[in-house]
Amino acid sequence: MQGDLVEIRLGPQRAWMVCHPELVHRMLRDTRTFDKGGPQYDRLRALMGDGVVTCPHAEHRRQRRLLQPTFRPAGVAAQTDAMAEEAALMCRDWRSGQRVDVSAATLGLTTRLISGLLLSDSLGPAAADEVRHCLAAIVRGLFVRTVIPVDALFRLPTPANRRYRRAVERVRELIDTAIEERRRGAPRDDLLGLLLDAAADADGGPPVTDREVHDQLVSLLLTGSESPSMCLASTFSLLARHPEVERRLHAEIDGVLAGRLPDADDLPRLVYTRAVLTETLRHSPPGWLFTRVTTRETEFAGRRMPRGTTVLYSPYLLHHDPASFPEPDRFMPERWLEREAAARPQAALIPFAAGSRKCIGDVFSMAEMTVALATIAGRWRLRHPAGRVTSPRPGATLGPRSLTMICTSRADAPGGTAPHGLALGSKAGTTISGTKNIRRDGDNGVHHA
Repeated sequence: MQGDLVEIRLGPQRAWMVCHPELVHRMLRDTRTFDKGGPQYDRLRALMGDGVVTCPHAEHRRQRRLLQPTFRPAGVAAQTDAMAEEAALMCRDWRSGQRVDVSAATLGLTTRLISGLLLSDSLGPAAADEVRHCLAAIVRGLFVRTVIPVDALFRLPTPANRRYRRAVERVRELIDTAIEERRRGAPRDDLLGLLLDAAADADGGPPVTDREVHDQLVSLLLTGSESPSMCLASTFSLLARHPEVERRLHAEIDGVLAGRLPDADDLPRLVYTRAVLTETLRHSPPGWLFTRVTTRETEFAGRRMPRGTTVLYSPYLLHHDPASFPEPDRFMPERWLEREAAARPQAALIPFAAGSRKCIGDVFSMAEMTVALATIAGRWRLRHPAGRVTSPRPGATLGPRSLTMICTSRADAPGGTAPHGLALGSKAGTTISGTKNIRRDGDNGVHHA
């Protein structure tokens, strides 16, 4: 170890782990020298191509500018009603005492929400559910491909390798089908429409190719589904183990919403709800380990690094450093309330990365998670079944992948104040029973106890 760099091994390769938040920010700001690369991104590019998530520095600025309009705050605010309605539909058929597959339910929810932003209704309920199943196989396979960078092992016809390849191929097929159907249909105001317009009118700049349209959709669909799903599942697991936090969360939701669904105007008022999610992102960040590769010889933290050096940083490591976060293993949303947050080293919290390559969907993700948490926790308590709670195992992302919990309606619980009916229109006040009979069998994650 030298300073705040730790030498590690990735299979046969030597790499360096950056362990100080200031050094991590210095690295993330210098995207020319520390470009996206290394075993992690080599594997991701094989899956996602060269979309905005994985593209090299030279391509990133153009791609970011092209996609940014979809993720502007005004556009995200316009999605909040749809976010709330989808969250309400997700838990509509839950009944007190049922076992709920929370991991499957939250992944189904986030897959539908990001596919709506990217593709409107071009990816129907059945296709979105198929993407969810494929994503589970992809995420399992990605991690082992990152930590064991030996291609020959993954060409073997093992069951796991076959599942991974089938899942990747099927996601690509579903996206290509949606693109072709859109080309034959009416224009829509979504990210696919924006990309197709750009492909038709290059306006003197680099052309947007069919491959780029495909790559952008695949990369944003997969990353925009997995990470917020992991965060929501982790949040419910942590709330069940911290009843005082849960009670304070319920009090805020009841006071702000009074039983209706949240809308865009409610987001700034759900202060503690957002603090709960921020603390989850600190305590259990879905994106827990990332790699970069040097594009030229450089001096970094007193160490000479040749061109092609793999450098890693871990949000989990930074978020659990007691120098930045006292009692780092404790789940304390109060850290992020105004007075406490002012004293926190903000640079040490990087759940969405930092610099010019900060996650393009960070505002959308925080909004959907806030809306989903307020909607679900306003009506339901989730409890762990009796027995030991299994700690999440790291994979390509960090979080519970098979979290089963028992749900109890807050209207039925002692002292429960939330209304039993689910309001689907925050202003109209209509209940779920008065809306269209929308049923998505298989994606609500419910098991009868």
